[in-house]
Amino acid sequence: MYRFLLVLGLVCLTGAVAKGQDPVKVDPAHYKLVSENAEVRVLRFHYGPHEKSVMHAHPDLVVVYLTDMNVKMTLPDGKSVDQTGKAGDAQWTPAGVHLPENMSDKSIEGILVEMKRKSPAKPAAKSAAKPAAKPAQ
Repeated sequence: MYRFLLVLGLVCLTGAVAKGQDPVKVDPAHYKLVSENAEVRVLRFHYGPHEKSVMHAHPDLVVVYLTDMNVKMTLPDGKSVDQTGKAGDAQWTPAGVHLPENMSDKSIEGILVEMKRKSPAKPAAKSAAKPAAKPAQ
């Protein structure tokens, strides 16, 4: 019975980490809600030098770098990816789970615009087609 409960607990913990959590709730020291509506949620983040977060998740988003940054993103599988950006740059980022760590000796700041739902694909606008020319007779 003890083994069963231990395995069940590990499975639940792994599922919670893999799913990720809301950064505003699990790391309010680094993430603040700026604005929210039915379409997007806007967050501001700030990390001091060499600070790190906890494992959390984001939906598809656009990040706007307010400072230059060099961040190590640790993924749920333990692998890590370096992410850099220059102040003023913006970048699309697909949904994911990560644990960010500021690798710089300076503070970093940015704005995240999280998408609340995927936009349905829209058909391309039809161009005003000219009537076909009549064949010569």
